[in-house]
Amino acid sequence: MKYIDSTYSNEIVILKSRFITSIYNVSSVEEVNDILAKTRKKYYDASHNCYGYILGDRAEIQKCSDDGEPQKTAGFPILDVLKKNEVTNILCVVTRYFGGTLLGAGGLVRAYSESCSECLKKAKLLIKKELNTIIVKLDYSSYNTLLSSIKDVVILDTSYQQDITLRLAAPGDMIDSLIQSINNITKGNALIEDSGLYETFVPID
Repeated sequence: MKYIDSTYSNEIVILKSRFITSIYNVSSVEEVNDILAKTRKKYYDASHNCYGYILGDRAEIQKCSDDGEPQKTAGFPILDVLKKNEVTNILCVVTRYFGGTLLGAGGLVRAYSESCSECLKKAKLLIKKELNTIIVKLDYSSYNTLLSSIKDVVILDTSYQQDITLRLAAPGDMIDSLIQSINNITKGNALIEDSGLYETFVPID
C-alpha cells in the first residue's frame, strides 16, 4: 500500500460548478470525523461535502458519502480512485458549489473522479518500510571512522557520555555486514545488541 506525506488541495470548475478537493494523511476514524466537521464548518454554504477514506495497512476500513448527490455519483467515485491508486490512511473530501447546470449522473461521476485524481497527482507518495535496529556502544576514537564508513544506515539516536551510544537502523539483509564493519572498525571492542524493528516511510521512486 501507498501513503501520502501531507495535506494537498486542488480546485477545478466544471460547467460553473466549483469542486474544491483536499486529501489528508489520517490514521483513525476519529481524525477523519474531526476533519469532516471542520470542513463542513468552513464550507457551510457549499452544496455538498462528499468524501471517501481508507484506513489500515491492509485497507481494511473504507467508507464514502455522497452527501446529497445522487447515489454512487460522488463518494463512490472518490473511493474508487483511492482504491485504484492503492493508497491508504487517506481521506479525500470534495466540496461542490453548484453552478446552476445539472451534470447528470455520468457527469457527476467524472467530475468527482477527476477532482480526486487531480489532487492525488500533487501528492508525494510513500511506502512503509521495516528496518532492523541495533544499539552500538563504542569509544570516541572509533566514532568518526564509523560515521564515514557506514552507508544506507539511519542514525536514530546518539548519546554522548563516557562512551558514545548509537541506535542504528538498516534493512535486514544489511545488518550482518553492518555488525561486521563495526567490529572491524572498533577491533571488536564495541558493544552491540539487537533493538527490534523500526518502521519508516520512504518516497516512491
